[in-house]
Amino acid sequence: MVVLIEKNYPVFTIIINNPEVKNAVDGPTAQELGSAFRNFESDEKALVAVLWGANGTFCSGANLKAITEGRGNKVEKEGDGPMGPTRMRLNKPVIAAIAGYAVAGGLELALWCDMRVVEKNAIFGVFCRRFGVPLVDGGTVRLPRLIGLSRALDMILTGRSINAEEALTWGLANRVVDNGQARIKAEILAKEIATFPQICMRNDRLSVYSQMGLSVKDAMIKEFEFGLKTLESGEYLEGSKIFTEGKGKHGNFNNI
Repeated sequence: MVVLIEKNYPVFTIIINNPEVKNAVDGPTAQELGSAFRNFESDEKALVAVLWGANGTFCSGANLKAITEGRGNKVEKEGDGPMGPTRMRLNKPVIAAIAGYAVAGGLELALWCDMRVVEKNAIFGVFCRRFGVPLVDGGTVRLPRLIGLSRALDMILTGRSINAEEALTWGLANRVVDNGQARIKAEILAKEIATFPQICMRNDRLSVYSQMGLSVKDAMIKEFEFGLKTLESGEYLEGSKIFTEGKGKHGNFNNI
């Protein structure tokens, strides 16, 4: 198995471990990734996932050699994306823990995640520009929405490398950490997110994704619908009780 799963509830860590090809993803690996994230989605104990590439590389994209050997990535309109989970809209957040290369399809995997914790040595890029391999796993969709049209076109047209510092400035990275620390820091962040009231957090997250492409008026209506689901759950009543007990005041997240 190239894709490994480690469960440290409430965190569910999914690991790409194929050092011989710098964690490039072929067809079978993409299937494994898709299955791993379906397992995460259905696991009630798992609240936040971390996607990490072992051995100092996040993912170098699709395995082009595998294409010539009959193990290429699936390219179909329906079902999973060529890289695996990139067409899924999960109900729970995923954090990418990135070291080394996150390029081509690996960049698209990183963009699919909700957040990116990035080591100082990380490199992003549309390296597939060199070989005429298109972005078909959300790269041309998610990248401009994340960092803006001009910067996205800079990456997509030139294929140039983007380091961790520039990625942070552009909003491509959420956190920059020391080398060797991405997984550790991402899992700490995942645990922090898992401490919050989950119905509210998940509905707010889904509202963010659902408003894409909507007018402000329609997006506000959609937001209200998600918010109403949260209120109807009664989850906020427990939060109100915690507040009246003096916890979480003045922006304090440590004692809730």
